[in-house]
Amino acid sequence: MAEVLRGAYAQKHKRRGRRAKPPAEDQLFMSLKYWRRYITQKEPGFEFEAGEAAVHDTIVWVENTLVKSGAFSLPGRKALLENNEIEMVLADVTERPAERPKKYSGNGVRAKRNAIP
Repeated sequence: MAEVLRGAYAQKHKRRGRRAKPPAEDQLFMSLKYWRRYITQKEPGFEFEAGEAAVHDTIVWVENTLVKSGAFSLPGRKALLENNEIEMVLADVTERPAERPKKYSGNGVRAKRNAIP
């Protein structure tokens, strides 16, 4: 992954351009840490001494670069079903939707907008 990112960064900045503060390995580590732990972007920003916007741009760039390379894509569903050598497929399903209250459930009391005349 780091080799793909180094090559893409060299291609992007082959003539001129400001060098990235963290090297390609740190950008990759920052992105992997964000994807694995799903932390806020302030934490890697503090750890790597970068702003939230820089962390966001780095994560998006790393993701797009790795997807464009095609070296890290998983086989599709049909390929998995047709392969008889695979006995078991595991999925990481730790992410859960956040429970939020409905906008209006009808049980509460609505306040008047113009309570004071």
